[in-house]
Amino acid sequence: MNKFVISILGKDSPGIIAAVTRVFFEHDFTIEDVSQTMVQNQFSGIFIVSGPKLVSHDQLLEALQDNTTIFDLHFHIRDLDADDAVPTPGDCESFVITTRGPDRKGLVSRITAVFAAHHVNVTQLRAVFRGGETPENNFMIYEVDIPLSVDQKKLRQSLNARATELNLEISIQHKNIFEAMNRI
Repeated sequence: MNKFVISILGKDSPGIIAAVTRVFFEHDFTIEDVSQTMVQNQFSGIFIVSGPKLVSHDQLLEALQDNTTIFDLHFHIRDLDADDAVPTPGDCESFVITTRGPDRKGLVSRITAVFAAHHVNVTQLRAVFRGGETPENNFMIYEVDIPLSVDQKKLRQSLNARATELNLEISIQHKNIFEAMNRI
C-alpha cells in the first residue's frame, strides 16, 4: 500500500474538494485524514491518503494536476511509511486559548514562544486580524495539547503575563468546556 500526505494551495473556488477527492476515488485511494480551510480567499488543504502500490507518487500527482487545471492549484506530495502509527496525543489534555486585542508584529510568535517554553503543542491556529482602529475585532484561537506533566498554574501565569505585556485579553478553557459553551 502507498501512503501519501498531499498539501494543496490555490485561490478558493467551489468544486476544488470534489475534483480532488474524485481523483482519489478513481485511483482507489482512501482518505485517512483531512484538514481544509480558507484563509482570506485562498484554499488550503492537507490530505493523508492510502491506496494501491501500483499508483506511484508521480502518477497521483499527474492525475491531480490533470483533473484540476481549471483551479490553478499547487500540490506537494510526500511519501509516508504505510506502517507509521497514527499519532496519538498521549498523556495530554486539549485546551482552547483565545486572545483578543490590538494587532502588532510578532504577536503570534510571542504567544507561541510561551507554548514552546512549556512543551505545549499547537494543533490548530486561527488568527483573524480585522480590527484596524477597533482591536476587539482581532482574534487568535489556539487549540493546544498540554502534557499532563506541565505545571498548568505556571503555564497560565506565563500566558497571562505575556497577554498583559501585549495588551491582550486571554481566555484559557479545556476543549470540552469550550465546545460545550460554543455549541450551536
